[in-house]
Amino acid sequence: MQWLAAWQRKRFLKRHPLPEAAWRDVLSRLPVTSCLDAAARQRLMMRGWQRLHHLAFHFPEPLTWTLEDQLSVAAHIELITLYWPDSQARWPDVHDIVVVPDAFRRHLVETDTAGVIHEHDDERIGETSSRGPVVLSMNDMQADRHHAGVNVIIHEFIHKLDMQNDGVANGFPPLHGDISSRRWHATFTRVWQDLTDHVARGAPTPINEYAATDPAECLAVCCEYFFTAPGRLKATYPELHALLVEYFRQDPGQKRTTQHPGADGYNARPSQPASR
Repeated sequence: MQWLAAWQRKRFLKRHPLPEAAWRDVLSRLPVTSCLDAAARQRLMMRGWQRLHHLAFHFPEPLTWTLEDQLSVAAHIELITLYWPDSQARWPDVHDIVVVPDAFRRHLVETDTAGVIHEHDDERIGETSSRGPVVLSMNDMQADRHHAGVNVIIHEFIHKLDMQNDGVANGFPPLHGDISSRRWHATFTRVWQDLTDHVARGAPTPINEYAATDPAECLAVCCEYFFTAPGRLKATYPELHALLVEYFRQDPGQKRTTQHPGADGYNARPSQPASR
């Protein structure tokens, strides 16, 4: 079916010419794409451009929003699944993105395991729900470009990926056939236990403490490090880093000179940011 995909791309580009100059400018300024070779960049531009034409951006408050901002969001989304076949990189539950100027507050009502109800206000820089929009703070999107280990776009879209299994973010996204669920669970459980042990002792966590919130946040934060500070993640949790290399079919931080398996032809921030 490659001929059909090629025909569809050609037809799409005829209707929506690729703004290559704008794309190249954006990618040159994003640290997360600095290790991509020419072929990978071209693939990212094409997938990202197609993705943008299936997205609707919403702005509850007035702000300046440019083509470059749109391309940056699309680049981060498509980077996550860049080396997956087109059939696996569809993001079926991604339609709307709400962009707000800065961090925002939510009033939460939660019930603990003992049945006690707790109410509190939570400051957030991003938010995701199953079948709902992704909410992103523009200020944090821009700041994240310069800070390793934190990236709100990657964080929220890892939640979206996580939810593709059963509509719930629980740290267990759909897996490739060559990655066993037992291995995934065991690897992340060891990381989770290490993080929660650090918190229980009052010791600094080796990566952002927010990863110890719950398994879903553990996955999202670890993936932030995987894409923005891979050396730190590899040094801290080498087994997890190796698993994510297999899962995402890529190894950020290394120059891509060959196509990875699964491809189909083509200044630290504060350690405890607002909730995502």
